[in-house]
Amino acid sequence: MNFELDEEQIMLKTSARDFLEKECPKTLVREMMENKQGYSPELWKKMAGLGWLGISFPEEYGGSGFTFLDLAVLLEECGRALLPGPFMPTVVLAGRTILAAGTEEQKKRLLPEMIDGTLIMTLACMEENGSLEAAGIKAKAEKSGSGWVINGTKLFVPDAHVSDCLLCVARTSDSPDKEKGITVFLVDAKSKGISTDVLETMTGEKLCKVAFEGVTVPAENVIGTVDEGWPVVQKMMGEAAVAEAAWMTGSARWVLDTTIDYAKERIAFGRPIGSFQAIQHKLANMALEVEGATAIMYYAAWTIAEDTPEKELAVSMAKSWCGDTCRNAAFNGVQIHGGIGFTWDHDMHLYFKRAKSSEVSFGDGDYHRENIARLLNI
Repeated sequence: MNFELDEEQIMLKTSARDFLEKECPKTLVREMMENKQGYSPELWKKMAGLGWLGISFPEEYGGSGFTFLDLAVLLEECGRALLPGPFMPTVVLAGRTILAAGTEEQKKRLLPEMIDGTLIMTLACMEENGSLEAAGIKAKAEKSGSGWVINGTKLFVPDAHVSDCLLCVARTSDSPDKEKGITVFLVDAKSKGISTDVLETMTGEKLCKVAFEGVTVPAENVIGTVDEGWPVVQKMMGEAAVAEAAWMTGSARWVLDTTIDYAKERIAFGRPIGSFQAIQHKLANMALEVEGATAIMYYAAWTIAEDTPEKELAVSMAKSWCGDTCRNAAFNGVQIHGGIGFTWDHDMHLYFKRAKSSEVSFGDGDYHRENIARLLNI
């Protein structure tokens, strides 16, 4: 059984790390936390030029023709660098949803512009109730002439303030089965009736509250089938969970590497702190968890790429394990660094904050453990 990345994936990983170390230093990460846009358009163009935005999309739409596993390899390095900006919402939440459920006309119209960096997109799904279940979708879309009119409010919409298009999940009919009657719409972010407010977050991520008040959407902007949108959302959420797991794995790896280096250099009582058993055991446990997270994340990404029957179970296992790993690594990283780890000047706190944010995104550990238990028929 071969657990190694292939030659192309190793090259992708190495080149991505080199690029991000040069183009996305922590000074840029900190700057974008305070920046209103939250990302660097110059860096975005360079990423598009490298083909990153189209890595998991077919060549016929301008992509590279690689798989979701290759995208996970790239996202791992993005997480290591704490890459700011709309990469995840554009590529994973919106782009891959259009690829999976859009019409051929929609794919040809939208994906090339997304891949070349001119079209930024995001997903507007979660509402004020915070639910990840179909019953939580309260925003309504009603038929009006040849189109639809959307009313409702969405919360925690990533990078909506800089997006050109939103994928809005709305209820189009009432049904006892709450998974029925849901539709995904492609909405022009500049449409009349849309208002966007950037929420304050501890990480500096640009999460938004988006209100839809009488927003008109043409019929041709339905993604998938009317009233049958929930399976589309579920597929997207599964991919997003593994994408976030890849991000967290990269973040945890940076924390581990940085903390090992610090433990070798920091002298206390006349010797490196890494020579003390308590520190050694903490670092050993961190390494165990990070290696396990890497393995299960790659496995989950592979199940998505190959569309295997165990995909749903692997997704929840990866998201819950990687969430725990990233949180534990960040906590221990701060602790081993001591007082300096708590300061604003050190980069460790950036990873500590993001670990918690990523842990709860697309389902926290409790949510995914419940799903694992359900799939195990417990």
